[in-house]
Amino acid sequence: MTTVLLIIHLLIALALVGVILLQRSEGGALGIGGGGFGGLMTGRASSNLLTRTTAVLAAGFITTSLLLAIAASMSRAPQSILDQPAAAPAAPAEPAAPREPSAPLAD
Repeated sequence: MTTVLLIIHLLIALALVGVILLQRSEGGALGIGGGGFGGLMTGRASSNLLTRTTAVLAAGFITTSLLLAIAASMSRAPQSILDQPAAAPAAPAEPAAPREPSAPLAD
């Protein structure tokens, strides 16, 4: 299920980038499009179509993002410190036996 959602999400993202690049640039000269689709539509009609298409794709992008986030959170088991069993306390280490003092040896 997550794989299908991820593929749909990627396709929507690519379509969104393409539609945004087809829109007419306002002044930055970064837009690729701007023409009337070869005379099929007027400038205003193509602008309205691209704007609405962008809005629909953006809504689909947000929806698939939310669904992917929900799917990711459901596949993970909730973890809490309270759910884990208490660790057995470690036994204290035996203190080292003191060594007998040694006196310096004279040569």
